[in-house]
Amino acid sequence: MIASVDGAVADPERFATVFDTYYEEIRRYIGRRLDLDIAEDLAAETFLIAFRRRDSFDAAKGGIRSWLYGIATNLVGKHRRAELRRYRALARSGPPPDEGGHDQRVADRVTAGVTVQKLSAALAGLSRGERDVLLLVTYGELTYDDVAAALGIANGTVASRLSRARTKLRDALGVEVS
Repeated sequence: MIASVDGAVADPERFATVFDTYYEEIRRYIGRRLDLDIAEDLAAETFLIAFRRRDSFDAAKGGIRSWLYGIATNLVGKHRRAELRRYRALARSGPPPDEGGHDQRVADRVTAGVTVQKLSAALAGLSRGERDVLLLVTYGELTYDDVAAALGIANGTVASRLSRARTKLRDALGVEVS
């Protein structure tokens, strides 16, 4: 299906193909970074911006997917305070409780809560650039080349930011981060 969107960016009549192909993936990425309540709106805004800027898309700089992730990441950047508040709140309280309660689910929930708290605090402690690179690689499953294209930075910068982020997470969590 990806090949069918190659020429769709510049063609307003075919731009819906780009939307249909990538909307859900972009929405999930934004939802993981911010909150599901705002993800729908920001994903729609991502595609509105992409549609308006479709003439500036340059396939030589990267694919459509990384271009859309770049737009989405910039929108997340405008909501950076909300992202940091979310990570800090999760670090304090952990995820919301499950309904019902079986002993194993309770034990799993406590363990997960501690992990979410530590991870959220560690993510909140990363620089903007480190967090963007790490979350594009982990949530968006982008390659180094795609991240570089999305953020308009060099591959070496992607590698160094990712390395620093992993080191900080490893230190904060006391585990190896892949």
